Amino acid sequence: MLQFLTAVVSPYYLYIKFAHVTAALGWIWSAATAYAYYLLPVMKAWRRNPQDPEIIPVRNWAVERFEEAVIYEHVFFPIVLVTGPLMYLAAGFRPGVAWMDLKLLIVIGLFIPIEVMDYYMSHFGGNKRRIRASGDMQRYERMVHRHWWFMLVTTPAVMVYGLLIVLLAIAKPI
Repeated sequence: MLQFLTAVVSPYYLYIKFAHVTAALGWIWSAATAYAYYLLPVMKAWRRNPQDPEIIPVRNWAVERFEEAVIYEHVFFPIVLVTGPLMYLAAGFRPGVAWMDLKLLIVIGLFIPIEVMDYYMSHFGGNKRRIRASGDMQRYERMVHRHWWFMLVTTPAVMVYGLLIVLLAIAKPI
C-alpha cells in the first residue's frame, strides 16, 4: 500500500513541495509579523500601565484584530500538515534521515501542540470577540491574560524553530 501511494504522489513532488514551502513560510511569517508589529507594542504599553483606561480599549481592539489576522496562519498550518506527509511519501523518505527526523520532532512535539492551543484561544472557546459579546468581562480579562502569556512563550519559539526547520529542509546539515 505504501509503495502504491508513493507511486501515485511521486510525479507531483515538486508541486507538493511548492505548496508545502509556501504554506510553511506563510505560517511562520503571518503570525510573527502580526505579533511583532501589531500586537506586541500595544501589549507592552498595557503591561507598563495595566489600569490606564485609554489603553485597555486599544488592547482589546488589538487582541481581537490579531485573532482575525491569524486566520491566515491557521489556514496555512493544515496545508503544511497535509503536504508534509505527501512530500515524505513522494520523496521516499524513511526514518533515520537525521534532518528529517529533527524536523518531524519539532513539528509533532512543538508546533502541533502550540497550534491546537492557539486555535482554541483564537477561534473557539477562547475567542475574545465572542466572550466580550457574551458580556462575561471577567472571563474576557482571564483569556486576554492567558493568551498574552501563551504568545510571549510560544511566538519566539515558533520564530526560532520555524527558521531552523527551513534551514533543515534546505541545507540538510545533518
